[in-house]
Amino acid sequence: MAVEQPRKKAAEGAPVGRRALLGMLGAGAAGLAAAPYLQSGWEGFLAKASQVDSTGLTGLLPNPGGFRYYSIVGSVPHKDETNYGLRIGGLVERPRTYTLADLRAMPQTRVVADVLCTDGWRVDDTPFEGVKLSHLLDDAGVRDNGQAIRFTCFDGAYSESLTLEQARRSDVLVALNMQDKPITHEHGGPVRLFVAPMYFYKSAKWLSGISVTDSVVPGFWEERGYAVDGWLDGADRHAA
Repeated sequence: MAVEQPRKKAAEGAPVGRRALLGMLGAGAAGLAAAPYLQSGWEGFLAKASQVDSTGLTGLLPNPGGFRYYSIVGSVPHKDETNYGLRIGGLVERPRTYTLADLRAMPQTRVVADVLCTDGWRVDDTPFEGVKLSHLLDDAGVRDNGQAIRFTCFDGAYSESLTLEQARRSDVLVALNMQDKPITHEHGGPVRLFVAPMYFYKSAKWLSGISVTDSVVPGFWEERGYAVDGWLDGADRHAA
């Protein structure tokens, strides 16, 4: 993981005829040329289907980009520059709601890390960029009795948690970009949490609320048996 500050021997068989070989090469070239469009179309289909799939089965379908699409509710409202707000409150001195413009105007940090899901899929070396969560906490002024963070989302159902120590790591972001592009709605945009050293369920999508609490409040999946501390194997649990 990298953190960057702002900014068998071949099987033998019958010979392949020249015409057949040229046909195979041509088909392969056409496939390569069409691949980005096919992938984009498939990703779009999965994204739309997931929004009306309350079973979560669409999250099991293969996706060439590596990511899976899943929501715990039937549909999620879209947010953008005109109606997005991130509320920070709870045990803080200066509660505030940040617009997208506010967040984009702050110092941005880029974190490149492997994304791993408990379902078994992974996407290696994925870049995320956004505001360090610690920066927002300092801006709000955490009170002495603040010990943990509770995250809520504008899907109206999902929640997550971190201890204050975890939240202050340099590889925990309120992310605006993923894979060097603005985070799409299907990936939890326009703003999502990214917790690099933990399983991806800790990186809440459609982030809308950050509340400082006096103890850890288990999140949605944690209430259903997931580990409250979702550390990846081999993660440095004491990194700054």
